[in-house]
Amino acid sequence: MIKVLFAVSESAPFLKSGGLGEVIYSLSREMKKLGMDARVILPKYSDISFDYQRKMEKLTAFTVNVGWRKQYCGIEYLEIEDVPFYFVDNEYYFKRTGMYGYYDEAERFAFFTRAVIESMENIDFIPDVIHCHDWHTGMIAPTLKIDYPQYDKIKTIFTIHNLYYQGVFPYEILGDLLGFKADQINIAGLEFYGGISFMKGGLNFSDIITTVSHNYAEEIKTPLYGERLDDILRSKSRILYGIENGIDYNIYNPATDSFISQKYDEETLDLKVQNKIRLQQELGLTKGEEIPMIGMVTRLVKQKGLDLVLSKIEDIKNKGVQVVILGTGDKHYEEMLYELSSKYPKDISVKILFNDRVAHIIYAASDIFLMPSLFEPCGLGQMIASKYGAIPLVRETGGLKDTVIPYNEYTGDGTGFSFQNYCSDELITTINYALGFYSDKDKWKRIMYSAMKLDNSWQKSSNEYKKLYEKIMGEK
Repeated sequence: MIKVLFAVSESAPFLKSGGLGEVIYSLSREMKKLGMDARVILPKYSDISFDYQRKMEKLTAFTVNVGWRKQYCGIEYLEIEDVPFYFVDNEYYFKRTGMYGYYDEAERFAFFTRAVIESMENIDFIPDVIHCHDWHTGMIAPTLKIDYPQYDKIKTIFTIHNLYYQGVFPYEILGDLLGFKADQINIAGLEFYGGISFMKGGLNFSDIITTVSHNYAEEIKTPLYGERLDDILRSKSRILYGIENGIDYNIYNPATDSFISQKYDEETLDLKVQNKIRLQQELGLTKGEEIPMIGMVTRLVKQKGLDLVLSKIEDIKNKGVQVVILGTGDKHYEEMLYELSSKYPKDISVKILFNDRVAHIIYAASDIFLMPSLFEPCGLGQMIASKYGAIPLVRETGGLKDTVIPYNEYTGDGTGFSFQNYCSDELITTINYALGFYSDKDKWKRIMYSAMKLDNSWQKSSNEYKKLYEKIMGEK
C-alpha cells in the first residue's frame, strides 16, 4: 500500500477559498477508495468551525526552527470519511481572520514547511510520497532534500493549481526564515528576479510536477501563460503531467441537491425552470420562465474575465437577459457590479459574498453559466454547471477548453459555447449565438441533456494520479 501525505494550505470541508480546497477533499477520499493510505496535513486556522475544532484530538507538540527562532507546533487529528486529517496548530501564525493575505506569508509558510516535515516522525507516519499543492507548500521538496537526508527515499509531487500566485519574497528569507546557508543550496533553483520563489522551489526540486488540465499543462510552457517560469516548465516537460480535476456528484447533483427547491435530472428537464422562477422571486428580478438567465459564481478578479463582463453587461441586459452574480474579490469589481445591480434591480443581481446554498441555487436556476476567463487552469464551475443543465459559455483557455465541447449546429453535438480571444466583442457575439438556440426549446434541451450526461467525476482523474504514484515508486 502506497502511503501519500497531501500537504496543503486548505481543504474542504473545513475551509476553502476556491477550487483547491474542494480538490483536496475529493482526491484524498478517492485515493483511499483505490487502496492508498492517503492523509492530509494543513494549518489549523481559527476560522475552522467550532463543530470541527471540538472534535479534534491533540496528538503531539514539538518545536520547529524558523530561521534562528523556535516556534511551538501542535498536531491535532480528525478523521472525515475515512481520511485522516492532521492540523498544524500555532496561534501566532494561524489564529487570524481568513487564511491568506498577511504581511508575513513567507514566515507563516516557512514554518508550515518545517512543521509538515517534522510532524511525520511525531505522528508515526512516514509517507512514500508527499504531494504538495501550490506555492504555500513549494518549499517542502527543497527543504526535504537539503536538511533531511534521513528522508531521502520519500518522493515528492508538486501540483500547480494556479501558476499566477507564486509566493515570491525577498532574498533574505533563505537564511532568516528557511535557515539555509549559501553553500547548502543551488540558489538558481529558487531565485526569481532578485527574490525567492516558493513556486519555483516546488518546480525545480520535486520528482514529478502536475497541473490541473491537459491544455493548461501546454499553455504554461509558453511565455503568454508561463508567468516567467515557462523556460523551467519547458525543461521539465518530461515530468510534467496535466490531469483534469473532477467534481463530487454526491455534492453536485440536481436530482439529490438539498439546497434547491425543485429537484430534477436529465429526464425531467422541464422541472428545472421552477428553480429560476424561485430565484427571480427571491432576488426581486422580473418573473418569467421564458426570460434567459446568465449565472456566474466566481471570484471577482481580473483572471475571471470581469473586465469583459463589465464592458458588455448593459448590452446583455438590453437583450432581455437577466444576470445573476455571486462572489467576492477585488474592491473595484465589487463596487462596479454593486452599482449596476442597484441601477437595474429587476435585471441584474449581484451578491458580494460566498454562500454554498446560493451557489447551488444559481447553478440550478441559470440557463447559461458564464466563464469568460483570461486564464483558467482547470475550473470547476463549468463542470458543476453542466451537471445542472446550465449551459457553459466559456473562453477557450486552460481546462475550459478541455471540458466544454462547443455546440455544432449542423450535427447537434456539443455541451456548451465558447470563444477564442479575450475580447468583449467575441463575448457578446457568442452570447447572441447561444441565445439564438435558447429560443429553440428542442435544440436547447438537447444541449442540456448532453451537458448533464458528461462524466466529470473523479474516477478517471484519480486513476491517473494512482498511476503516477505507482510510477514514482517504481511499481509499474
